[in-house]
Amino acid sequence: MNKVPSLILIADDDPDDCLLIREAFKEAEIVNPLYFVHDGEELIRYLKHRTPYSDSNQYPLPGLILLDLNMPLMDGREALNEIRGDQQLHHLPVVILTTSSAEEDIAHSYKAGVSAFLTKPVTFSGLLELVREFGRKWPDLVEFSNSKDPL
Repeated sequence: MNKVPSLILIADDDPDDCLLIREAFKEAEIVNPLYFVHDGEELIRYLKHRTPYSDSNQYPLPGLILLDLNMPLMDGREALNEIRGDQQLHHLPVVILTTSSAEEDIAHSYKAGVSAFLTKPVTFSGLLELVREFGRKWPDLVEFSNSKDPL
């Protein structure tokens, strides 16, 4: 029986970064479905199946959350704290993917329970390599699927 690859939920408010992330996953041949939300409040609405995400079949819980720290309305730090404080969500793997490399952001993120903290590269080639490496190192965290492998 073939496994369906896990959804990767990406919270990032920058449309250019979202496009680059999508392209990097495509070029790295990781075919997991990606779904993008644009701020922490939308992320929490998705995870808690609040309107417009109330249909859990259409909006399943992700196998992995990639979370930017600097977003409007509710930033990634607040969203992470809410996820970790919720009995239904605290088990979800969360990886920070942000432009920040500030030590206080890294320390706070690990203290709050992230699985990893990754700094966004400034070039597409750097992002592509990061996504490829992520796909190689994290198959136990999320069911990754490579397009060359049968689903």
